[in-house]
Amino acid sequence: MTHRELIEAAARGDRPERVPVALWRHFPGEDQRAEKLAQAHIAFYRAFDVDLLKITPASGYYGDDWGLRAGYKPNREGVRTYSERPIKKPTDWERLKRLDVSQGGYGREAHAIRLVAEAVGAEVHILETVFSPLSIARTLAGEQASVRYLREDPEAFHAGLQVIAEVTADFVRAAIAAGADGVFFSTQMATTDLLTREEYEEFGRPYDLQVLEAAGTGLTFLHIHGAHIMFDLFTDYPVNIINWHARETPPRIADARAQVSTCLACGIDAWNTLAKKPPEAVAQEVQDAIAQTGGRGHIVTTGCVMPVDTPEANIRAAIAAAREGR
Repeated sequence: MTHRELIEAAARGDRPERVPVALWRHFPGEDQRAEKLAQAHIAFYRAFDVDLLKITPASGYYGDDWGLRAGYKPNREGVRTYSERPIKKPTDWERLKRLDVSQGGYGREAHAIRLVAEAVGAEVHILETVFSPLSIARTLAGEQASVRYLREDPEAFHAGLQVIAEVTADFVRAAIAAGADGVFFSTQMATTDLLTREEYEEFGRPYDLQVLEAAGTGLTFLHIHGAHIMFDLFTDYPVNIINWHARETPPRIADARAQVSTCLACGIDAWNTLAKKPPEAVAQEVQDAIAQTGGRGHIVTTGCVMPVDTPEANIRAAIAAAREGR
């Protein structure tokens, strides 16, 4: 089976001839220019022959044209450090403007998608990374400030979320038009460490669904970020694939398989296993994950980005174990 056939079978909940595998990382520095970002992803795909290509832009790319200021300080995750955030008080949400996603940072990302799609789109599904409106609000204001503003002035917060949702939906459509097969949709606030379930249902879910609707029939890959996640709030989301930090926070892989028929993307602890342990331990973790799902409706992945210094031998061990797992 081809890369595309494997992913389509897994997304349907089938058991393909082998379990597909997908890994991804940030490319700090290269992610500041569309051409460099595209080249980095194409090279990664060619080097490791993964079954799904997730484009990982610079962290916070969506905030650049709203005034988010960021730069790099060396870190293993490959993310940017934010030096200035555009939302400094609750009423600032009402001043957010609808962006033209063909320009600026969003336009840069669409160009990168086109370049990747032209090079490898016939071979492999390409997903563009987009973030939930509530996750974007978190970055624009800061994590603790965003939670405080949500509670202090919910009306203003909703106004900001609506603008963010409209812009993000516009970008989803632009990304698919540029050649993406769908989206990797990341939510970073669906954790009881930050919000109550009722707060997520009010400030998260409606805007999530607005963005996901824009993907139409495209492939939708949901990432639920963090610990103590509200996994059950997402079991009825209209997505093809669900991904979370399965080795670090509940539910366990087998428990998630019992809860949903949706394809599960999981299996490897990026930081404690893939980046640190010997290849044999990586392979064992992959094999354990496949045993928990029976290889049906399963894509072997990490819970989030892998560190930029992950040993190549471990990456190859993970891929080989997935391909030998059936």
